[in-house]
Amino acid sequence: MAISPQKQLQYWGIAALVLIFLLYALGNVLLPYILGGALAYCLDPIADRLEAWGLSRIMSTVVITLSGIFLFILIFLLVVPTLIGQLGELIAQIGRIVEDLPGTWEGIKLWLSERIPGLNVQGDFMQEQIQTLGAAIQSRSGEVVNALLSSAQGIINAIVLVVIVPVVTFYLLMDWDRMVAQIDDLLPRDHQSTIRDLARQIDRTLASFIRGQGTVCLILGTYYGLALMLAGLNFGLVVGLIAGLISFIPYVGALVGGALAIGLALFQWWGGTEVVDGETIQTGINWLRIGIVAAIFAFGQFVEGNFLTPNLVGSSVGLHPVWLILALSVFGSIFGFVGMLIAVPVAAVIGVLARFAIQEYKNGRLYKGTVKDD
Repeated sequence: MAISPQKQLQYWGIAALVLIFLLYALGNVLLPYILGGALAYCLDPIADRLEAWGLSRIMSTVVITLSGIFLFILIFLLVVPTLIGQLGELIAQIGRIVEDLPGTWEGIKLWLSERIPGLNVQGDFMQEQIQTLGAAIQSRSGEVVNALLSSAQGIINAIVLVVIVPVVTFYLLMDWDRMVAQIDDLLPRDHQSTIRDLARQIDRTLASFIRGQGTVCLILGTYYGLALMLAGLNFGLVVGLIAGLISFIPYVGALVGGALAIGLALFQWWGGTEVVDGETIQTGINWLRIGIVAAIFAFGQFVEGNFLTPNLVGSSVGLHPVWLILALSVFGSIFGFVGMLIAVPVAAVIGVLARFAIQEYKNGRLYKGTVKDD
């Protein structure tokens, strides 16, 4: 006897609630496995291509694993030291800016008083607030940095991720096709074709977004980081990586990274005084270098919009930027970092199911109405 749709809805609802509860309760434990599964999903097409070239599945997995280890070591030796150094300099620079906040406010008041004599810029309340803010940041920043650096739990978690994620990725990648076949064999017979069609739509969406957009973010992050470093911008590698990481949201990466880079460029090349061979020299604003920084992001945005995104992502991803931001915010607030990792796949699944539900609704009697017999 077939199970009624109401009973099926109850069973699937209970299964979804159990899954949500497990994800909420075991989020930190599941993190390495979620990362490993995501990496295996992204690398599966490469393994399939190697198999098509004549390698076995296990040899394809070994080749991908060794290549990934080599690339990781190369990045760690070439990029990580520079990145850590720039982060340390950036933190120190922020600390100096915080210390100079009261003096900066006095300079702003003097500048305004000289150019707008009638303007009252005493600002005692504002100055007190700035001093309070600076003192609070100074008193807490050291504690926060020390806590992050000396946290044994954080070090243990990092080691666990570095060790477990590659192992999980290796085994999942090696058995990926077999696992997909087993899941397909467990599908309800009455709904097999529908579930397969939905799964193909979800796979297309995830492949376009995760694989394609991930490649775009990697290319843009590398380009921005190297270009800003060659342009001589302080902390250029950090800014480039930040811009690349958030480039999965259209225009946000370029806007945020561009604003941050141009702000640092203005701070670095606005002009001032320099001591050269014992003599104080007045330097002007270096508009050329500031313009180069702006041109780097303008060119990156042009290449992304006209070449990278159309060819690597496609025009019909099915994930609206607002829906994506909402999913990241909701899942991040509920499940933490693990929630942010699964936000994109879950958003893709919900989007596909929502479109399927709308189509079923338009094909149903509730939308079309009932036709009366003559």
